[in-house]
Amino acid sequence: MKSNTTRLILASASARRRRLLSDAGVSFEALSPDVEESDCSISARNTVMNNAVLKNQWAVERYPGCSIIAADTAIEFEGLLIGKPANMDAAREQLRRFSGKTHTVLTGIACSFANESVIKDICESPVTFLSLSDEMITNYFKLVDPLDKAGAYDIGSHGDMIVESHEGSLTNIIGLPMELITPLLTEHGYLS
Repeated sequence: MKSNTTRLILASASARRRRLLSDAGVSFEALSPDVEESDCSISARNTVMNNAVLKNQWAVERYPGCSIIAADTAIEFEGLLIGKPANMDAAREQLRRFSGKTHTVLTGIACSFANESVIKDICESPVTFLSLSDEMITNYFKLVDPLDKAGAYDIGSHGDMIVESHEGSLTNIIGLPMELITPLLTEHGYLS
């Protein structure tokens, strides 16, 4: 397959998403979309999809003709949408709520390749936490800054301290489901 020379833009400020694309050997530029993310508390699926599409549209308007990857990740837990904690107290409370229970990480993706229509998809991965003591949470927060992460944790950074198990895509839990992204990048000539 011929290699694609069209600029590929990751419309995300997430260091974890940048790392996943870099580790896959993809050449791209990362930009932080200036959008007001929606909070559709009725449905986590709608929220992540709407936010991914907003980020994609923001990038498409500013970089016409480029290929765009946009994503949004949130957590659904006991019927509630869990996003990034507002402060350390909220982060501590989020982990206490997850203690010994299972939640679902959802990532919506919205990708467009050189003015083609937007390809949208959602990936879901259940995550079960260990039973956490306050000391375990404190020790985890000594190693991981929870404030820029949905659910106040990063499974890829000392996740073994708090996570008992997960199902499905690990890269989805990190923030970019490469199982969905890689075939699209291959099909459009960004990966061989």
